[in-house]
Amino acid sequence: MTFGRVNPQFRLEDQGIEGLGNVYYNLMEPALIEAALKKGEGTLGKGGAFLVTTGKFTGRSPKDKHVVKTASVADTIWWENNAAMSPEGFDNLYADMLEHMKGRDYYVQDLTGGADPKYAIDVRFVTELAWHNLFIRHMMRRPAREDLDGFTADWTVINCPTFQANPKRHNCRTETVIAMNFDKKMILIGGTEYAGENKKSIFTLLNYILPGKGIMAMHCSANHAKGNPVDTAVFFGLSGTGKTTLSADPDRVLIGDDEHGWSDRGTFNFEGG
Repeated sequence: MTFGRVNPQFRLEDQGIEGLGNVYYNLMEPALIEAALKKGEGTLGKGGAFLVTTGKFTGRSPKDKHVVKTASVADTIWWENNAAMSPEGFDNLYADMLEHMKGRDYYVQDLTGGADPKYAIDVRFVTELAWHNLFIRHMMRRPAREDLDGFTADWTVINCPTFQANPKRHNCRTETVIAMNFDKKMILIGGTEYAGENKKSIFTLLNYILPGKGIMAMHCSANHAKGNPVDTAVFFGLSGTGKTTLSADPDRVLIGDDEHGWSDRGTFNFEGG
């Protein structure tokens, strides 16, 4: 059965994803928290925050991130620093993941990456964990509810933490896998409960797409003067070096604290918030 609000012409079945249990589309925060609590995915903390543990991974697994090496990207990606996956390995991974998903409940969020509508991409997130759906609903940009009726995704992200990859069959490094296919416009994530893989996969995607459009993709925080968005300050630095703290200036307007694009139209956040 399906629940929630969705484009009737763009359900998972229309994407060839069939045989699942219940599918919940674009649930709002209270419903997602209720679902996550019922499934034992976490607990409510003081003040109503949803508290979780992320299994054996408390951070991303960059060495398990793969890009499918097809003709369209073979000459434009730096393969010394990006792990390749064969198209055959990805096809096997996708088929095996779909088989693993059958009969299980899944949660879908239809969201947008990029605050500038000229450069934004529409992304469908399909997650096994309700709290992952809650997480990505907070992190990305949400279309107006009425716009969901006509939403179609440019890219689809499927996140299945209980799925374990087979390195030999799937042409990956370990049982944990993040696989990005630019031809099929699909990202598959398996074997990790760390929710940050969802949002960072979109950052990786935009890092590849936007420079080709003359936009500088940046890992930074940014703010601007009140009443004057042209007066923008950008703060660069590795994680934990103070970007967020520096940009949270009470006398300026926060643009965002992690991922941004810089175009001839200005500086814009990739995320929501």
